[in-house]
Amino acid sequence: IIRGVTTNPTILLRDGVTGGMAGVKKRSKEIAKLIAPLPLSVEVISNDQQKMLDQAIEFSKWADNINVKITIHGPNGELDNLKIIHELEKTHNVRINVTAMMTVVQVQSVLNALSKGPGGYVSVFAGRVADAGINPLPIMKEVVDILSDYPSIELIWASPRELYNVVQANEIGCHIITATNDILRKLPTLGKNLDQFSVETVRMFFDDATEAGYSI
Repeated sequence: IIRGVTTNPTILLRDGVTGGMAGVKKRSKEIAKLIAPLPLSVEVISNDQQKMLDQAIEFSKWADNINVKITIHGPNGELDNLKIIHELEKTHNVRINVTAMMTVVQVQSVLNALSKGPGGYVSVFAGRVADAGINPLPIMKEVVDILSDYPSIELIWASPRELYNVVQANEIGCHIITATNDILRKLPTLGKNLDQFSVETVRMFFDDATEAGYSI
C-alpha cells in the first residue's frame, strides 16, 4: 500500500542527514533508487527565488522519480512561490508537490500553475488544521471535489494524527495520505473486534504490571 515517500528538512534533520546539500543529495538518491519507480518528494531549502528555482531544477535531475516540494508561501507569508511553481511546471517540466497548505483558497491559488505542466500534488496539512480546533474533513472533501476537474493533480492528506485519518481519507476519495511508521504499525488493528481489543488491552496492562513487579 505504500506508493511513495515524502521528505522535508525537518524529517531529514531528524533522520541524521548532515553535510549540507551534499547530504540531502546523497540521501535523496538513495531513497529514490530504493523505491523506484514510485515517487519521492524532496523540498527546496531556500526562500530566495532564484535559489529555489535552481534547487528545484537540480533536485529533479537526481532521479526520474523525484518530485520537488515547494511551500505555498515563504516564511513570512509571501506568495511569490506561485511564480516559481508556474515556471517549474510550464518551462522546466518539473513535477511539483505544493506543500504546507491548510485552506481551500490556497489550493485554488496553485491549480492554474500546476495544470500547465506535468501536474503534481497539493499537500493539505489536515492534522495541523485539526490542531487548530477545526474539523479538516469538510476542507479535504471540497478539495477532492475541486480536483475532479484536474486529473493530473492529486491531493495528499498530510500530517495525519491517528490511524482513523486513513479511514477518513479513504472514505472521501483522497488520493494519498502520508503515514508515519507509528501509523503504519497500527494498520493490523483495522476491523479488529472491539471485545477482543478490550481483552488484549487489559492483558497488556496486567503483563506490564507483572513485569514491573508492582505489588503491595
